[in-house]
Amino acid sequence: MTRTAFNFTLHNTNFYGQYWQGKETKAVIVLVHGLGEHSGRYQHVAKELTNHNFSVVAFDHFGHGKTSGKRGHNPNFEAVLSSVEKGIDIANRIFPEKPIFLYGHSMGGNAIINYVLRKKHKLKGAIATSPFLKLGFQPPVIKLAFGKLMQHIIPSITLKNKLEVSAISRDHQEIKKYLEDPLIHSKVSPNYSIKFMKTGKWAIENATQLNIPMLLLHGTEDGVIDYKGTEAFAKKSKNAKLKLYKGGYHELHNDLCKKEMLQDVLDWLHHQL
Repeated sequence: MTRTAFNFTLHNTNFYGQYWQGKETKAVIVLVHGLGEHSGRYQHVAKELTNHNFSVVAFDHFGHGKTSGKRGHNPNFEAVLSSVEKGIDIANRIFPEKPIFLYGHSMGGNAIINYVLRKKHKLKGAIATSPFLKLGFQPPVIKLAFGKLMQHIIPSITLKNKLEVSAISRDHQEIKKYLEDPLIHSKVSPNYSIKFMKTGKWAIENATQLNIPMLLLHGTEDGVIDYKGTEAFAKKSKNAKLKLYKGGYHELHNDLCKKEMLQDVLDWLHHQL
């Protein structure tokens, strides 16, 4: 597996991206990471995929990782969808005429689901793990009201996301790595919090519009994002396949069930091809 870095500019923002390529490429996965993290945390996922002749293209979101801009903030939701489209364009340029799949985790899961529902595309399919469709907890009413107000007045204001890090995985080593990662942050603006709550709800309500195959994966003990939102989406769509991992936490690819989860992803991808 070889890794190559790249950059692109969008909305006056300098994006950092990278792609992993194996000996052969039968399809390309455009990977979209979650809130507060970065694309570098998916190297082990990329390794597993490239071992089976899938190449992976990823980038750091607005306000994340090595991408420029205020931590935890994006210009608007349309800009986030534009960054997903840019990732697809880059994948097409590097690997012309290869089938392309989207793969999004958590906040990235929301982004790729909304992308396939709202935009014209030629994607072969999509994978969403623990997608941010419905929060796994109820934010304080005062904080929620403040966030909605600030979105109209100062949308770039950021607050701590109050993530319970112990909720990401049952593997203590993964929690340790998360806490020690200098590129991870806990900042979030209303454009990532309030807007994604709204677009998550919209996605569930419009799941019948899904017109490509989609694999949905979620843990039943996810304390960050409620698996019932993912379940509701799957029930409304004829093209979505859902697998729930009993006892699984938020980051399935870093949880105790990661081998099973990655094998499920590979099996599904092979079936689509």
